[in-house]
Amino acid sequence: MTEALPPTPNYGDSPQYPIESVDNALRVLLLLGEQPKLRLTDVSRYLGVASSTAHRLLAMLQYRGFVRQDAATRSYVPGPTLDGLAFGVLRRLDVRTRARPVLERLNTDLGETVHLGRLEGGSVHFIDSLESARALRVGGRLGMSMPAHCTSTGKALLAELTEDELLRVYPDEDLVQLTPHSIGTRTALLATLADVRARGYASSMEEAEEGVSSVAVALHSTRSPRLAINVSVPVNRMTDVTQEAVLGRLTEAADELDHLLL
Repeated sequence: MTEALPPTPNYGDSPQYPIESVDNALRVLLLLGEQPKLRLTDVSRYLGVASSTAHRLLAMLQYRGFVRQDAATRSYVPGPTLDGLAFGVLRRLDVRTRARPVLERLNTDLGETVHLGRLEGGSVHFIDSLESARALRVGGRLGMSMPAHCTSTGKALLAELTEDELLRVYPDEDLVQLTPHSIGTRTALLATLADVRARGYASSMEEAEEGVSSVAVALHSTRSPRLAINVSVPVNRMTDVTQEAVLGRLTEAADELDHLLL
């Protein structure tokens, strides 16, 4: 009796201009998530295509590392690219779970909003956020992406890059500004990042949002994804004394996270 193959899931309406070859490749990857290994006949039957078509599709997936062929059985199993994607997703989820208790203590100790962010090209994406309980507070940015050079989190992360990497991220001299206080040129950004490296932390004074100041420290235990934590404070509360206190506690939290995420 032929083993029944799982149905292909779908979400929402079909695209107006579907690309069949792309859809077939994605369906094969979904099938590989349900089966420990795939034979050529499995793929041909699942897609409803000729064996020659299935073979060409698997050859392309193998070329890109999404599948590999077992030399003994000639079956197809997950390849290094697919494994890397899976581990990357799990690592990001695990990072947030493991970091949460440290962020909660930082939020409680300082009474201010804290964020965990990761670098994605020239943007910083906030993957976790805990708001201050105070009436006057900085709003959480969970799920938001912002130009990295406009935020303390982003600048702390950009300072970890080499000059060649920075030039690839910022090929042009002029930069987008979110407020009049944002860094507006690549030259100014490179100078600022040199200061960040020397100090070991980054700050922002109304550069991403008027009325908001923040301090951020990059984590060094993870290189993929690159992560940093920040404390965001209404600008009228960020005195020199406050910044010193915030920075001390923030550095301790970053050190703790570095040990946790090794």
